[in-house]
Amino acid sequence: MDRIPKYILLYDGDCGFCNKSVAVVLKKEKHQEIHYSAIQSKYTAQLFERNGWPKPDLNTFYFINGDEKFERSSAAFEVMKQLKAPTSWLRVFRFLPTRFNDACYNFVAKRRKKISKGFCVLPSPVQRKRFLT
Repeated sequence: MDRIPKYILLYDGDCGFCNKSVAVVLKKEKHQEIHYSAIQSKYTAQLFERNGWPKPDLNTFYFINGDEKFERSSAAFEVMKQLKAPTSWLRVFRFLPTRFNDACYNFVAKRRKKISKGFCVLPSPVQRKRFLT
């Protein structure tokens, strides 16, 4: 783990809903600067250890922006900054209380494996270079 990319999206690699979400981000990114890593990966374990963060939770979506780690709805809103319009317009909901946004996030997170089963991200060869293992 030499150079850490500025933007890293950490997702549950065994979750179809999470994989579909990654596919949407790949499609909607403005600048193709986000790197991706499954929470279960060696890379993620080393990243958390290196930064002294508690062990990652599989029910949590993380987004790293430089030295900052965002979780749950805050992570989603940070990712949306990197997406093309109109998808990025969903950031308007960040003005709602974080407790409310995280409650909505938790509602979906608890049901994510029932919402979408058996989907795997199939990145292009160029995109594949941004997947960290």
